[in-house]
Amino acid sequence: MRAIQSLSCLFTLAIAASAQPALLPAPELSKLTERMQMVAESVAIVIPDLPRAAGPILEQIRPTRLALDRTPQSTKLTYTLLGLYKNYLTLSDALPKPVPFPAVGAQQLSELRDGWGKLENHFQALLDSRESQLTPADRDNLARYKEANAQLGAPAAGKPRVVFMGDSITDGWPLKEYFSGQDFINRGIGGQVTGQMLGRMQADVINLKPAVMVVLAGTNDIARGTPIDIIQNNLRMMCELADHARIKVVLGSVLPIHDYNQNIDPRFARSPQRPPGTINALNAWMKSLAESKGYVYLDYFNSVRDGAGYLRKDVAEDGLHPNAMGYRLMAPLAERAVEDALAGRVATPRKK
Repeated sequence: MRAIQSLSCLFTLAIAASAQPALLPAPELSKLTERMQMVAESVAIVIPDLPRAAGPILEQIRPTRLALDRTPQSTKLTYTLLGLYKNYLTLSDALPKPVPFPAVGAQQLSELRDGWGKLENHFQALLDSRESQLTPADRDNLARYKEANAQLGAPAAGKPRVVFMGDSITDGWPLKEYFSGQDFINRGIGGQVTGQMLGRMQADVINLKPAVMVVLAGTNDIARGTPIDIIQNNLRMMCELADHARIKVVLGSVLPIHDYNQNIDPRFARSPQRPPGTINALNAWMKSLAESKGYVYLDYFNSVRDGAGYLRKDVAEDGLHPNAMGYRLMAPLAERAVEDALAGRVATPRKK
């Protein structure tokens, strides 16, 4: 029985391994693409209208293949070649064929499709390899505050600790200047998305034993096109982890943006990446979550918006990050929200 189980396990592992796309060695890749070119040229002989329709494709395949021979790790060239063969196969399927269709033609088309599949697997493996090279081992940047966390003592009696978790807007906020004498800890990291903050919850929030966590997150997720349900899931999980650790939650609204200074720098056109409608939808959801779970909803948005619903021009030169005036507007709101959380002044009692 154990032998059978072992064989079964090995068989399962073999299937899993075979399902993983693997990079083709350069000589094998060259041999595959050369053979595919030869087969494609041969298929054109047995489908009368194919040489005329697919002529431009065949003309592009040869130089692309030769260029890939010289740089076999090129994702761009591999993707281009995949597209060319895909278009070629689509044309060959769409064009009328002689009846009866020669068996050699059917065999060649089958071989070409099989070759395309092998090339696609190689391309996927190439992408996976690139991603593994680009993704750092410390994806969530836990190293950023590791030393500071180790040096941070326990909260002082009668002086509640508050951790501000967020992205560059929090990172650039000098809390000691705006909250003198308070045990307010900045754990913002520029560029981060909610998934990375979720990964830092234990190290940068829970282990610090704060009474309150103030979260300001989501704008970078929106800019990267993260689906709103994923942003919501990450924020909800962060809040639930805080709940479990008996840390009170303050949910800060995503700030508005503006495009007023895009004539100074094209990068200051923020609305294409951060559509106001998406920001409004996420803020509405956060407010609803706060009301249903007994959190404090911190409405930064309406304190810094102008009459048109955009971020006030005078509080953020780049249309996104608050300047000193912006932080001066936000600070008393944050302080009041923390006081409300500590005192239990919330719209709806926390659900058990």
